[in-house]
Amino acid sequence: MSFISEMKQKVLAGEQITREEAMTLAEEPLDELREAADEIRRVMCGSGFDICTIINGKCGRCSEDCKYCAQSAHYHTACEESYPLLGTEELLEGAKYNADRGVLRYSIVTSGRRLSDAEVEQVCGSIRKIKRETDIQVCVSFGLLSEEQFRRLKEAGASRVHCNLESSARYFPKVCTTHTYEDKIETLKAARRAGLSICSGGILGLGETMEDRIDMVLTARELGVKSIPVNLLNPIPGTPYEGNTPLSNEEACRCVALFRFLIPDASIRLAGGRGLVGDKGEACFLSGANAAISGDMLTTAGITVETDMELIQRLGFEVKLCHE
Repeated sequence: MSFISEMKQKVLAGEQITREEAMTLAEEPLDELREAADEIRRVMCGSGFDICTIINGKCGRCSEDCKYCAQSAHYHTACEESYPLLGTEELLEGAKYNADRGVLRYSIVTSGRRLSDAEVEQVCGSIRKIKRETDIQVCVSFGLLSEEQFRRLKEAGASRVHCNLESSARYFPKVCTTHTYEDKIETLKAARRAGLSICSGGILGLGETMEDRIDMVLTARELGVKSIPVNLLNPIPGTPYEGNTPLSNEEACRCVALFRFLIPDASIRLAGGRGLVGDKGEACFLSGANAAISGDMLTTAGITVETDMELIQRLGFEVKLCHE
């Protein structure tokens, strides 16, 4: 029996693979790894495909210095747009637009370290109206909020909090210096204590090693994360990472497959940068991925919901909510 088959059987038996086993898997033949990861996905998750969209609810002039971000006030990029928190009608319009196209999750994302109490109160009113007028699930990505703020958002109707780890604890200080890895972990724990589900992954192609990628997902596993966004760095001119080489499709597939082994029942969610690999993520969806962010990203064009719905159907998936 090959090492991949041995690890697949271990996962399907309900056991967790170790960091060392994941590192060994990372060196195994890609085609066999992808096939095994997709089998794990079918057994553990079935044909469900969790699709979401995002809206840039507050844009630009971010105080944080994340080196990949076009919205950071620390860098000079082509993203000059800046506006305060969107009002209820604009957020509601986006929710209805996506719900009408069969999207089941709608995430409001804001720039900045965190929303203020007044902004949280404002967006709670927006979420209440969205929940009254649509059936779409509302997710929020509002930065480093407190447990009390998360409780208010849950009472308003939000169901999930997104806060990416971005990379490993070891590598994160090379990515951002204005907040810490522990800040992110505490944010995710506060959201869980408030009764919200959590969504957390990272960006591949920042200069990190495969070991960093594995450690990031192991941290997510320890936190009980079941939705893992996988972003592929889109090197934005004007940011410190503008010269980074985007990941190849093969490397993206290898990472997705490894993540499936590490958290076998998770929604492995292709996110930003998916358009860079050329096939809109199709190879990754055959390597264990079973979720995606559709439509436009925060500052870059994405893949239309209509195109994604066709792809999902062609690959034999069924759009459904996972891990509510």
